[in-house]
Amino acid sequence: MGEGGEGDIEAVAIDGPAGAGKSSVARKVAGRRGYLYVDTGAMYRAAALAALRRGIDLEDGVAMLSLLEGVELSFNAAGDRLFLDREDVSAEIRGPEVTEKVKYAARIPGIRARLMKMQQAMSERRPVVMEGRDITTVVLPRARWKFFLTARPEVRARRRRSEMLAAGREVPEAEILADIVRRDASDYQVGPMRDARDLALAGAGIVYLDTSRMTPEQVVAAMLERMEGPSSQKPG
Repeated sequence: MGEGGEGDIEAVAIDGPAGAGKSSVARKVAGRRGYLYVDTGAMYRAAALAALRRGIDLEDGVAMLSLLEGVELSFNAAGDRLFLDREDVSAEIRGPEVTEKVKYAARIPGIRARLMKMQQAMSERRPVVMEGRDITTVVLPRARWKFFLTARPEVRARRRRSEMLAAGREVPEAEILADIVRRDASDYQVGPMRDARDLALAGAGIVYLDTSRMTPEQVVAAMLERMEGPSSQKPG
């Protein structure tokens, strides 16, 4: 379960809801394996930032697609810095204005398709650890290793609040929890998130990990144990 087969690409795909610990774990796994870490959510944020800078309505699908045709998005070797047209925007994309508006960009099918092509192209150039939404089922369905990370809603709310506080944003935990519950209800009704969870629970090629009582290091260890089993090979 979760192990690669002939024809798979050398990649780790990580799905799961907000607050499941995907980002911190993905960075650590990428560092241990020498892979490129790809934060797909950051790419949507960069698209939103580009639109805000140019005064483009993020709900205008035609204008957004036209904008992205001329935009270059790239990561540094470690995957911890994102460049928009070669400008490091890693800090700016985490600002409150982008955080508020990014949801509009993520809703446009054409934007998702365009960014997916960029993400797939990255995985073709070198081994990657890619995390976000719909990664195991849509973006990298042929990844050698696929994981679905989750945790109880209250745990995820606590983690998300810690992340926000670190970024200088004060949001009540109850408000964050209510938002997580709403998003879960939507995500798990229909669509790739539900599909990924159900496949993982069925043991159909995606490893299911409930991280509620696990530290990031414990999650990393569990993932590496799966990846470094007898049938796994590191890139040469």
